[in-house]
Amino acid sequence: MDTADDGTSTARSLAAYLAGVTFADLTESQATARLVDAIAAWGGEQGWRVYRRAPSVFPLPPPLRGNSVLDVACARAGGPPIAIEVDRSDRQRTVDKLLAEAAAGRLAIWVRWGAGPFTPPPMPVHLVTREAVRRSGRWHTATDMPPPQHSDRLPSGNIAELPLEDA
Repeated sequence: MDTADDGTSTARSLAAYLAGVTFADLTESQATARLVDAIAAWGGEQGWRVYRRAPSVFPLPPPLRGNSVLDVACARAGGPPIAIEVDRSDRQRTVDKLLAEAAAGRLAIWVRWGAGPFTPPPMPVHLVTREAVRRSGRWHTATDMPPPQHSDRLPSGNIAELPLEDA
């Protein structure tokens, strides 16, 4: 039986981990940082070496020189390195970077967060999503929505306490 990871089980593991990450009242950069921190923690819990802002094989656009960086990279003994990018928006440059990482033998994962919809990238790039909503310019995970506001007014009319019957 072949137990090699094509990236699907790793992406599912990360998705399950990120489902437990919540935030409220964060700016876009704060929400992205929260997710990057969680991804780094997930990689560390797997026993992998975790690198933030790791060098990428993808070149920077002209007139810049050198190579781009990855939000998170993980080195693991039991499989290929993992290249992870975190974005709220749908960026072609991120897709191109992750395709280059996959071509270099790395497992490429794109973590998209926000309100969606999330267009799946071409394989072999794996997509992990984390839903969030924006209210008053701040980001909140959907599970952190506050309860609806209720009226403080008491109902009008005759209110009477009902007798409790002994059972």
